[in-house]
Amino acid sequence: MARSERYIVGLDIGTSKVCTVVGEVSDDGSLDIIGIGMSESKGLKRGVVVNLEAAVESIKKAVEEAELMAGVEIDSASLAVSGPHIKGFNSRGVVAVAGKNREITREDVRRALDAARAVSLPAGREVLHVLPQDFVVDDQDGIGAPVGMTGTRLEVNVHIVTGATTSTQNLVSCVNRAGLEVKEMVIGQLAAAEAVLTPDERELGVALLDIGGGTADLAIFERGALWHTAVIGVGGDHFTNDIAVGLRTPIPEAEKVKRRCGCALSGMVDEDETIEVASVGGRRPRVMARRILSDILQPRAEELFHLAWDEISKAGYEKSLNSGLVLTGGGAVLDGLSEIAEQIFDLPMRRGVPAGVGGLADHLGNPACASALGLVLYAHRHRQYEPVGVGGGAFTRMVSRLRTVFKEFF
Repeated sequence: MARSERYIVGLDIGTSKVCTVVGEVSDDGSLDIIGIGMSESKGLKRGVVVNLEAAVESIKKAVEEAELMAGVEIDSASLAVSGPHIKGFNSRGVVAVAGKNREITREDVRRALDAARAVSLPAGREVLHVLPQDFVVDDQDGIGAPVGMTGTRLEVNVHIVTGATTSTQNLVSCVNRAGLEVKEMVIGQLAAAEAVLTPDERELGVALLDIGGGTADLAIFERGALWHTAVIGVGGDHFTNDIAVGLRTPIPEAEKVKRRCGCALSGMVDEDETIEVASVGGRRPRVMARRILSDILQPRAEELFHLAWDEISKAGYEKSLNSGLVLTGGGAVLDGLSEIAEQIFDLPMRRGVPAGVGGLADHLGNPACASALGLVLYAHRHRQYEPVGVGGGAFTRMVSRLRTVFKEFF
């Protein structure tokens, strides 16, 4: 393995934070995390760029921190995309098997996938993923790998994920201006699934809810494949805003109170517990019952899970979730969320923590890092190694930027 192929980089640009993870592939094929960088996200709202320059600075900070820890120069990364503009739907492709022996080849599979993705899209949308679910050879369905089988007709069921071209281009422009090339784009819930879901959960049927700052991304897996994706317009920032309004405290202070004392289920809080809350306008801090904070958080949490359940029911998967629901993302850290979700869904519930890697894995034991780590795992599984220059320094970065400029103009 070439030295430049040893490194894989994942970049997750969210509404509240930017996270960069650098992985190193060892000679035996195992993956170790050697660098992590995190910065406050600015210039993004619900996964969409609203201030390009501010977003670029946030990316640079996270990348530089990861470079310092890993001791390598980062030139490219796999990028997580999310936001309300992400839409998913299922499609089917059918082709006749070519060849005299009617033996299915990789070319037949490729033609079937091309037929499945040949759908008309509204103007301004592009395909991000075409994810095979299962194959049908003649009348035999549920086939995972048809290559080598014999048949006359090959069908494939796929899940197609699309995004708004302008939203994805603006995100890529931010990454390019920060001096990085985007190797591939992966939707956030697919990346998070790589880090927190087990093969058994994917097979039996599971819903993954990745709760970010601006939105919550839903993905439903069954029989080892992705069958449904959706974006719910409630995230961690909505909880923070509710606290700021309800307790009349500045938003930064509301975020601190949420992280330090927040509990989304009132029944888990003792009546005599108190918290100190900062006031606006330089007034003195106030002391109040912690249960008041829970009374503010609980309705928002219930709204989030009711919206998620409505989406699952509308898609027809409410009886397919034999493994229950997995919560991940920075918003999933809030105490009481799992208990409320269990009451509303009446299903097994757990908080998804990234796993399956070595190195600095102890620094990634936080659901907030799930998407960034998942990007590295996704790229590793697909053998998409990042060409990271070691010791190239400013020269390597300059070449990358020149390459970006030429791509923009030609």
